[in-house]
Amino acid sequence: MKKVLIITGPAGDAQGWGDLTVTQNIRDAIAATGKSAQIAWVERLDDFFRAIEHHTFDIVWSALYHASARAEIIGLSENDDAWLADHLDARQIPYIGPSSQTMKQLIQKAETHRLLHASGVAIPAYFLVNEGDRLPDVNFPAFVKPANESRSVGISDQSVVHSPEALAGQVRYIHATFQQPALVEDYLPGQEYTVLMLGSGDVQEFLPGRVVVERVHFGQYPILRSDLRGVGLTKIVKPEAQVQESMALCKLATDTLKCHDHVRVDMRQDAAGRLKIIEVNGIPGLKPVKSWSPQMYTLYHASPNGPSEDYRNLIDHIVTSGLKRCGLT
Repeated sequence: MKKVLIITGPAGDAQGWGDLTVTQNIRDAIAATGKSAQIAWVERLDDFFRAIEHHTFDIVWSALYHASARAEIIGLSENDDAWLADHLDARQIPYIGPSSQTMKQLIQKAETHRLLHASGVAIPAYFLVNEGDRLPDVNFPAFVKPANESRSVGISDQSVVHSPEALAGQVRYIHATFQQPALVEDYLPGQEYTVLMLGSGDVQEFLPGRVVVERVHFGQYPILRSDLRGVGLTKIVKPEAQVQESMALCKLATDTLKCHDHVRVDMRQDAAGRLKIIEVNGIPGLKPVKSWSPQMYTLYHASPNGPSEDYRNLIDHIVTSGLKRCGLT
C-alpha cells in the first residue's frame, strides 16, 4: 500500500488547495482508492522537518509553497530556505506537483510572464513596479494586482485604472497592503477561460472550461474578486468556442514551465477576443464541488455515482500520476 504524507498548515488556504477540512477530504479520498495518507500541520520549518522525520511515507503532497503561519496571503518566503520543495529535493524525497524551481516561477507572476513571453506564449503586456520605481507608460485601461498572490487576493474594481493618477494610487495600495511589487497589465475585458492540466506523461490530459458568474455578483467590471472564489459563486462550463486554442495555450505554457501532475492555467480574452494567459496556478484549489478542479473533472469524467465519486477519481488521478512519474508504481 502506497503511503502519502500530506503537508498543510495555516497558510494552506492562501497558498494551496484549501483549509484543514479540505485536506481531510483529500486524505479520505486517497484512503478510498486503496492507498493511505497522513496529515502533517506545518507553521514553521521545524514542523516540516519533524513531519518528514517522524512519518513513514512513499511520496509527499504539499498544500504549501513555503513554511508560513500567515493564513491570508502568499507573499514570498521571508527566508530563502523555507521553500519546502527545496528540502524535499535535497533529501531526494519524491513529491506530487511541480518542482521547487517551477513553484517559485509561478508564485512570481512577472517571472511567469517573462518565461512564457520568451517561448511565444500569449500574455498581456506587463510591467513589474517595485516601491520607488517610476510608473510605467501604459495603455489605459490597465489592470493592477499584487505580483506574488493567488486566489484573486488584492483584486477589486479599483484594480482597473483609467488614468495615471488612478494607476499611482493602486500601485501605492499594493505596496502598502501586501509589501510586494505591483504587477501592471493590459486590462483584458473578455471572458475568462481556465484549463486544468492533469497528470504527466501518458496519463496527462487537458480539460478546458469557461468561467461563469451571474452578473449580479460583479461590481463595475466582470472580474473575479477573491470573495467570488471557493464559495460556489463561480461555475465552470464546457466552452463552446476556442477549445483547441485554450488547450494548446495551456500545453505550451505547462511544457515551458515544466509543470507536473495538477496545474491550472487561467486566461482571458483581450479586446479582440484572443486568449492570453493571466496566471498559472501550481497548487489549484481542491474543495469538493466548489473548487474549479473538481468541477472541471466532473464536466469530462462524470461517474454514475455523482460528484463524490468524481472527486475520489480526481484525487487518485493526481496521486497516481505523481507516483508513476517518480517511479513508485
